[in-house]
Amino acid sequence: MKVSKFTMYSATMERINYQHLFYFWNVVREESITRACEKLHLAQPTISGQLSVFEQAIGEKLFYKNGRKLVLTDTGRIVFHYADEIFSLGRELTNTLKGRPSGGPLRLIVGVADALPKLVVYRLIEPAFRLPEPVQILCYEDKAERLLAEISLQNVDLVLSDAPLTPNSDAKAFNHLLGECPVTVFGTAQLAAVYRADFPRSLTGAPFLLPTGNTALRRSLDQWFDAEGISPKIQAEIEDSALIKTFGSGGVGLFVAPTPVEAEIQRQYDVEVVGRIDAVQERFYAITARRKLKHPAVTAILDNAREKLF
Repeated sequence: MKVSKFTMYSATMERINYQHLFYFWNVVREESITRACEKLHLAQPTISGQLSVFEQAIGEKLFYKNGRKLVLTDTGRIVFHYADEIFSLGRELTNTLKGRPSGGPLRLIVGVADALPKLVVYRLIEPAFRLPEPVQILCYEDKAERLLAEISLQNVDLVLSDAPLTPNSDAKAFNHLLGECPVTVFGTAQLAAVYRADFPRSLTGAPFLLPTGNTALRRSLDQWFDAEGISPKIQAEIEDSALIKTFGSGGVGLFVAPTPVEAEIQRQYDVEVVGRIDAVQERFYAITARRKLKHPAVTAILDNAREKLF
C-alpha cells in the first residue's frame, strides 16, 4: 500500500523536536549554516548534527547542495512554511505579552519613517495618551524599508510613513491611509518679505531647502516645479524634516511643511508663511501587520487622523 506524504508527516510528527525545527528555520532564513551559527551563537557542528537528526526524524532530505549553496527540497519547503507560521505565532504571543505586562500600562511600539515631519508625528500619536487606559509608547525612527521588515517580524505594532507599502513588497502588512494635506512654504521674515509677492512665480531662483529624492514629498515637489516651470535654487537637500526646519529658521532658504501644522511651525521656528501649494499633497499612512485593528491605541490614532487632523 502506498503511503502518502501527509500520512508520513503525521506518523513522524510525534518525533519532531521543536528545537531542531528552530535550527532548520534559522538556517533557511539566514541562507547559510555559518550565518545561522553566528546568529544563534552555536558551533557549526552542533547545528549540522541537529539538522541531520531532524532529517532522520522527518524521513526525507530537507536540503540539497547547489555548489556551496543550500537549496530546499520540496519537503524542505513544506516544513519551512509550517515552521514560519509556528515561530511567527510565537513572536506574536511574546509581543502580546510584552504589550500588556501584568499590572502595567498597555504598550504601543511605533516605527516612524525618518522623512515624516515630527510635528505631524506628534499630532498623530498624541491621541493614544488620552485613552482611559494608560499607554506606554515606544517610538523608533528609521528608514521605511527597515521598519517594514520589523513589522513583518512583529517587532513593531505600527509604522507611520509618507508612502504606502507597495504590492510587490515582501512585508506581510496592510496600508491604512490616514489622510492627505497641502503644503505651505515657509521662510524667515526677511526671505518671506522678498518671495511672498507674486507667489509662486517668485520661487524661481529662490533659495530652497528640499527633502532628499527618496521621499514622496520631494517627488511631488519636483513634478510641481516642472509643471509650473519654476526653477528654485537648491541650497541643500536634507533627509531629516526637523533639520530642514532648523536650517530654514537660520535663513538658509525656504522650506515646505504640511499646512495643518502651520501655526506650530511659525511659533517653534520663528518663520512666516510665504505661500501655500494646494497642488502638492503630502500623504500619511499607517502600516500594520493586520488588516483588522485590535490595539486600542492604534484605533485611536487612525480615527483621530481621519476625523480631525486631516
